[in-house]
Amino acid sequence: MPQFAAIADWLSSPLGRRVHALECKHAGAALAQVFGWQLLQIGHWGDDGALLSEARTQHKTILARAWPEPLAGISRVQSRTDALAIAADSVDAVFLPHTLEHEPDPYALLREVERILMGDGCLVVLGFRAASFWGMRHLFARNGFPPGTERLLGERRVRDWLKLLGFEVIDAQRYLFTAPWGKAAPSAQRFAETIGGNLWPFLAGAYLLKARKRVYTMTPVRWRWRKPAQVVGGLIEPARRGSTPASFAPPGNRRP
Repeated sequence: MPQFAAIADWLSSPLGRRVHALECKHAGAALAQVFGWQLLQIGHWGDDGALLSEARTQHKTILARAWPEPLAGISRVQSRTDALAIAADSVDAVFLPHTLEHEPDPYALLREVERILMGDGCLVVLGFRAASFWGMRHLFARNGFPPGTERLLGERRVRDWLKLLGFEVIDAQRYLFTAPWGKAAPSAQRFAETIGGNLWPFLAGAYLLKARKRVYTMTPVRWRWRKPAQVVGGLIEPARRGSTPASFAPPGNRRP
């Protein structure tokens, strides 16, 4: 696929390798606290499977539209991403490394992710920020940047989608403070990542969101039968037939 080839070529460039190494660090820290049976990565981002190296799940699977080479220790599934042939509530964690940026309908993919995730399942999303230098280069690039990218989704929009689908964002990080052009020395990149995260988070070129699928159980409410309301106080005795109340008797007939 042309899109797949463009992404693979960019990730093999010096700039792509620096970005990939940085994202392996952040993804590893986020996935190191994810446990369970099955972790599913949707979308292809790198050929070595290094993004999943720190995951603690028993099995790791990558689902993508095409594959160049097999990966050791990681299962592969070649399939469409907008209609996943996976049973509902069967996956412990899902990882989306810039996958939403390459999908024609990213919200439809998130709905599928919500369907296949188990209750309290974990979702990790990587994305480039539109309001950054990386977003500016993507805006003026002919074929998008990185090459093959359909669109850049803002962090706030992704948060809103996750909230609508019942997810709770439990962690958010911003990274990639180096410019998307030129060559940066490794020492300069480390300095920018260390200082930028504390002083200039709004200049970050990418973000990581970690969310959890919340399932709210409904407790059945039993119908409680109520007793009839009781009248407080005694009843007024009815007047006897033929008698006239004292207040309405003629003045001459009243008793002293």
